[in-house]
Amino acid sequence: MKVIICGAGQVGWQIARHLAGERNDVTVVDNNPELVRRATDTLDVQGITGFASYPDVLTSAGANDADMIIAATFSDEVNMVICQISHSIFEIPRKIARLRSQSYLTAIYSDLYRRDHLPIDVVISPEREVAEAALKRLAAPAAFDTEKFLGGKATLLGISLDADCPVLSTPLRQLTDLFSTLHAMVVGVRRKGTLFVPDPGDQLFAEDQIYIFCKDDDLDRTLEVFGKTTRKQERIVLIGGGNVGLAVARTLESRESRVRVKVIERDRKRAEIAADALERTIVLNGDGLNVDLLREANIERADAVLAITDDDKTNLLAAVRAKSEGCPVAISLVNDPTLVPLLGPLNIDAYINPRATTVSSILRHVRHGRVRTVYSIGNAEAEVIEAQVLSTSPLSGQVVRDVGFPEGVLLAGMLKDGKVIRPTGSTRIEEGAVIVMFALAEDVPEVERLLQVSIDFF
Repeated sequence: MKVIICGAGQVGWQIARHLAGERNDVTVVDNNPELVRRATDTLDVQGITGFASYPDVLTSAGANDADMIIAATFSDEVNMVICQISHSIFEIPRKIARLRSQSYLTAIYSDLYRRDHLPIDVVISPEREVAEAALKRLAAPAAFDTEKFLGGKATLLGISLDADCPVLSTPLRQLTDLFSTLHAMVVGVRRKGTLFVPDPGDQLFAEDQIYIFCKDDDLDRTLEVFGKTTRKQERIVLIGGGNVGLAVARTLESRESRVRVKVIERDRKRAEIAADALERTIVLNGDGLNVDLLREANIERADAVLAITDDDKTNLLAAVRAKSEGCPVAISLVNDPTLVPLLGPLNIDAYINPRATTVSSILRHVRHGRVRTVYSIGNAEAEVIEAQVLSTSPLSGQVVRDVGFPEGVLLAGMLKDGKVIRPTGSTRIEEGAVIVMFALAEDVPEVERLLQVSIDFF
């Protein structure tokens, strides 16, 4: 597949890294020569320096026979123009645009993106994606990472194991026997910085970071098995009242279960906008690092604090200060992946990576086959892929033990006749079933091959 990626920032670079690693023909376009040079020096991609909204620049990038264009520059308007030119001049079949401004995303203006108006096939909103990720973290505060699959019927949990975890040094196959009615499976383990897919005989140790795929109904029990307690979130403090904070507060307000939310926003104008938009949420104007203001927000009585400003260091420090004042759970927004190793020493419970959520959203629309969801793990170390099995897929009709998945791939779950099942070696993968696979980055191309349909399908 021939793909043009406009914008070589963090998101563009990560998308290029994924697609180039899967032997796609990728060209990166950016008006910053240093970003283009970084992409071409570190990835197997071509690079063009220039403004991606210029037709001659897109021509140089190979737009005449491109299959897809991804507009991920820092400007919403430039991304829109790129898609319009790609449609009107080059007839590129698939156009994806990243749009930040919420004004462009209002439902009443949805007709804007029709093919005869502004032809964008997929609109990605980083703010909305991050807000959704924040809400998922709040739903399982004992986990450092979480994502929903199979229509909300299953959950991926990332858990750090403590020394008092009751199942340490127990072979995974024995866990299956001990908790036979528990629909949960350990699909990935990060130990001393290395992520791998465990074998049934492998054991878990303190300080391991593990990824568990479980049925949503068994979420609380799964956390308890691995030594984590669940606590109802009734009082939340949000530090940061921008687009992300406002979206999170609105969602929490709309829930039937009563959640008391307080927002701390440093910028007065933003604080006023948030106060006008929210009905039951208290908005405080001031610095989230100020101890007196945190105490005014009753941080010691809060169940969780969510630091979601647009500055990583502010988020980390605010989370640390909130915990020092007695808040039991701190979740921080972190754009820079090099800061993630500091979370443990700083005693921050979980983090949200905006880049990973945006990359996951874009990859969802790039994958071959009937892929429904793609979730990027860590620093693009692995992916969790949800897809429907078609009749002409190599998986259709096969028994799991006969498929021969690569060592870095594990079939985590399956939705069959509306029910989530935990697959075993004797499980047959039927046509129409929806499956979820955990795959290390180097094995994703093989997963795509297993999901692809044959030419006869068309």
